[in-house]
Amino acid sequence: MTQSVSVPPIPPARSERSPGVKLVIAVLIAVALMVPLLMIYGLLWDRQQQAETAQASIGQGWGGQQTIAGPVIVIPYRATETTTVQENGKDVTRTVNTIRNLYLSPQTNKADVVIKPEKRKKAIYETVVYESQIAGHAEFVLPADIARYGVSREALMLDRAEVRLGISDARGLVDGNSLAVDGNPLALQPGKGLLSTGNSGTFAFVDWSAAAPMKVDYRIGVRGLGDFKLIPRGVDTRWTVKSSWPNPSFGGDFLPAKREVKGSGFTATYAIPNLALGQAQVLTGDLSPPVTTNYGPREVYMEPVAVEAAGGGNTGEASGGTAKAVAISLIEPVDLYSQVDRSIKYGFLFIGFTFVAFLMFDIIAGARVAAAEYLLTGIALVLFFVLLLAFAEVIGFMPAYMVASAAIIGLLTFYSAAVLKSWKRARFLAAMLIGLYALLYTLLNLEAYALLIGSVLMFFALAGVMYMTRNIDWGGIGKKEEPVAA
Repeated sequence: MTQSVSVPPIPPARSERSPGVKLVIAVLIAVALMVPLLMIYGLLWDRQQQAETAQASIGQGWGGQQTIAGPVIVIPYRATETTTVQENGKDVTRTVNTIRNLYLSPQTNKADVVIKPEKRKKAIYETVVYESQIAGHAEFVLPADIARYGVSREALMLDRAEVRLGISDARGLVDGNSLAVDGNPLALQPGKGLLSTGNSGTFAFVDWSAAAPMKVDYRIGVRGLGDFKLIPRGVDTRWTVKSSWPNPSFGGDFLPAKREVKGSGFTATYAIPNLALGQAQVLTGDLSPPVTTNYGPREVYMEPVAVEAAGGGNTGEASGGTAKAVAISLIEPVDLYSQVDRSIKYGFLFIGFTFVAFLMFDIIAGARVAAAEYLLTGIALVLFFVLLLAFAEVIGFMPAYMVASAAIIGLLTFYSAAVLKSWKRARFLAAMLIGLYALLYTLLNLEAYALLIGSVLMFFALAGVMYMTRNIDWGGIGKKEEPVAA
C-alpha cells in the first residue's frame, strides 16, 4: 500500500516592484519629510523670539538702543501769529503774541567716544551690552544775519536759553555727567531733550549775551543695548569712536571717513559737514527722529515715529526736517539663529542625496529597501537640525554642528549596514554623509558663493545618477535588454 506524503504549500514569492515604483515611493516620502522641516522653522522662530525677549529683559535694567544728539542751544523768541475767526457771521482777524523756540546748532562739534562692551547672560541666552563715554567740545555762534531766518535779534530771549543734549533712553545715564559753558560748570536738569531722541535727554539753563561765541564742554556716560547712534548737528561735526569690540558693523546715513578694525578693537573717525546734512545751522523747528536704522545683517527701514513736541499740544512750531544718524552695532561674529536657518534650507539636499544612494543600492545592487526604512532614515536626517539648534544655544554653532553631524552619521551608518546588508555599503553612505556635512559647513561660511557651489554640485550629482541608471528599465524589472545584432 502506497503511503501519500503531504507537501506543505510553497508561499508565493513577493512581487518585485519596478524601479519606477520605487522611485515614486522615495520621492513621496522625501516630499512628506518637508513637513517636519517646516515645523523646525517654526521651532527656530520660537527660540529666536525667546532669545529676543531675554535680551529685552536685560535692556530693561541696563538701557535700550541709544541715540545721542546735540548739543543744541534752544532759544525762546517772541513771535506774532495772525489768525482769522468768525464772529457773528463775520471774519475777524486777530494777532496773537506767542513764544516759539529757535534751534541753533554748533559751529563746530568735536567729540571722542569710547564704547566699552560687555557680555551679559540670562539663562542660556547671551547678548552684548555697552557703556559709552562721550567727551566733546562744541562752539556756538549766533549768525549775524539771523533775520534771514524770519527771527529778529531783538525778539530772542537769550536770558532763557537752554543747552540741550538728546539721549533716547535716559535710564542708561551713569554718574559723572557734566556740562560747562565757557569754563563755568552748569547743573544738568532731567528731561527736555531733542525731538530726534523722543524729547528724552538732559539740559542746562544758560544766560547768553550772544556777543561772543559760546564754548560748551560736555561729558556724557550712557549704557545701552543694540545699536549705538549719533545724530550730527552743526556746521562741522567730527567724532572719533573707539572700542575694544573686534566685530563692529557701521551703518546709518554716513560711514566713517577712516576706520581701523583689529582683533583688539576698532577706531572710526567721522567728518560730517552741514552741506552733507542738508540742514541749516538755525532752525525754527526741531528735527524729527531718523527714519533709517543700521545697514547691517538686518537691513530695515523704520517708519517715522510721531513724537509730540516738548511743549505739548499745538505749538505752531514748523518741522525742521528729519534727522540723519550714524549707527554702530557691536555684532556677534556668528549669529547662530541665522546659521541654523540657512542650514535648514539645505535640508532637502541631505534627504535627496541619501535617498538616491539607497535607491541606487536597491535598483542596481539588489539591496531591498522598504518604504519604512526610507522614512526612518529621513526622520534621522531631519533630527539633525533639531540637535543643531538645541546644542548651538548652549555650546555655540560650530561645536554643535560637529556633535549633531557626528551623532546622525554614526546612527545612519549602523542602520544602513543592517538595511543594505553590507558594511561596505554602509561605509560608502557614511563617507557620502561626511562629505555632505562638510560641504554644508563650507557653504554656510562662503555665503557669496553658496548658490554657485550648490548648483554645480547638483549638476554633477544629477549627471552621475543619469549615468548609473542609463540602462534601467523604469517601467519594468531589471535592466534594458541589449539589442541583438542581425
